[in-house]
Amino acid sequence: MARTKEFDPDAALRAALDLFWARGYEATTMSDLVEHLGVGRASIYATFGNKHDLYMKAMDRYLETRDPALVEELSSPGPALPAVRALVRRFAAEAATEGERLNGCFVTNSAAELAPHDAAVAHRVELSWEQIETLLHGALVRARAGGELPADRDPRALARMLLVLLQGIRVVGKASTDPGRVLDAAEQALGLLD
Repeated sequence: MARTKEFDPDAALRAALDLFWARGYEATTMSDLVEHLGVGRASIYATFGNKHDLYMKAMDRYLETRDPALVEELSSPGPALPAVRALVRRFAAEAATEGERLNGCFVTNSAAELAPHDAAVAHRVELSWEQIETLLHGALVRARAGGELPADRDPRALARMLLVLLQGIRVVGKASTDPGRVLDAAEQALGLLD
C-alpha cells in the first residue's frame, strides 16, 4: 500500500519558490531546500525531481501566479495610455520600495543567472517577455488608434522599449540604494509616449 504524502506539495513548492527567489539557483543547495521546506530529501526528489526540476516547477508556478492584474490593466476598455503609464510607474515604485526591491523579479533574476546557459529557463523567460510585450503592443495600438499616441509612433518598437525598461528597472532597483534612478528613468521613458 502506497504511503500518503506527509506534506503539502503546493506549500512546499511555494516555499521553494520563495527560497530560490531570495537566494538564486546556484546559491540554494539541496540541504537549504530540505531545511526551508521541512521536507526530507527523498520526498523532495520523489515529488519534484532534482534541484533543477524543482526550480523549473517553481518558475512555472511564478509564471502562473505573477501579476494577474497585468492582463486586466492593459486590456481593459477605455483609454489605453493611462494604463501603460500606470504599469511603468508601478514597476518603478515597486523597484524603489525597500521590501519589494531586494528580491527583484523572479523571471528577471532567472534571465540574468541561468538563461544564458540553460535552454529551459531561457524558453520560459522568453515566453514571459513575449506575453508582456504583446500586452504592451496591444495597448499601444489601441492608444494610437484612439488618438492618445501620435500616429508616427511605432507601437511594436515602443512596446519593446518598455519591456526592456521594465526589466532594467527590476535589475537596477534590486541593486541600487537610490530609488531616484528607477523613478527618473521611468518618467523619462514615459515622455516618449507624448
